Amino acid sequence: MATATTILLPGDQIPPESLPKPTNAKKPLTLGPGLRHIPPNTITATIAGALATDNKKNAAWIEYNSGRYTPQPHDLIIATVHASAAETFTCTLTPHTPPALLPHLAFEGATRKTRPILPPGSLVYARVSPSPSSTTSGYSLGAGGAPIELTCVDPSTGKSDGLGPLKGGMVFPISLGMSRRLLAGKKGGVIVLEGLAKKVGFEVAVGRNGVLWVDGGNVKTTLLVGRAVQEVDEKGMGEKEQLWVVERGLRGL
Repeated sequence: MATATTILLPGDQIPPESLPKPTNAKKPLTLGPGLRHIPPNTITATIAGALATDNKKNAAWIEYNSGRYTPQPHDLIIATVHASAAETFTCTLTPHTPPALLPHLAFEGATRKTRPILPPGSLVYARVSPSPSSTTSGYSLGAGGAPIELTCVDPSTGKSDGLGPLKGGMVFPISLGMSRRLLAGKKGGVIVLEGLAKKVGFEVAVGRNGVLWVDGGNVKTTLLVGRAVQEVDEKGMGEKEQLWVVERGLRGL
């Protein structure tokens, strides 16, 4: 992900030179949250924020810290199973998002006999699937809109690639902006997890829907990691401040 330097307001047109420069010329341009395509060649901003691009994925979107999650095709999310029907699990992404459907067979190696048994309240790390009615700027929800569908496999390989049921651990609410920063890796500027990982072992999963799952093997470590990320998020800490959070947390173990 490229560092965003262009600040946009709703209605601003995106200059062609600001769009991603794909490493694969045949890969179509993907527009994420905050961008709209007006045929034939105009792309405009629908929200205020910073333009971000990814040359490898030939993708562009607006970085902003909204209070409500809007599902986008290919988003990584942490869903909570609400109920199970004949062929699908009904899942909740956020209290304000319409229910999402997760097919029983959308897991690596799943068959009708081996599909996972997920009771209500189970957590699943999944990806938002593109649907025939989804557009480059998100899902068409509401009256007549297609339901959100999830998957736990890469359609090109049939492998889970880390997706699937999340067992144990705890979930921590974080802002949508922090979710995006964590998923951006080192370029997101969040170093608190890297610092803690040098001294303690834990697993994390980050959902674009503002959910962080942590499993530290015990309650104390799990709380340490989750609350450290929440503190960095809430106080907007830079890297130096994050190092202080790491040092203070490790002293408490």
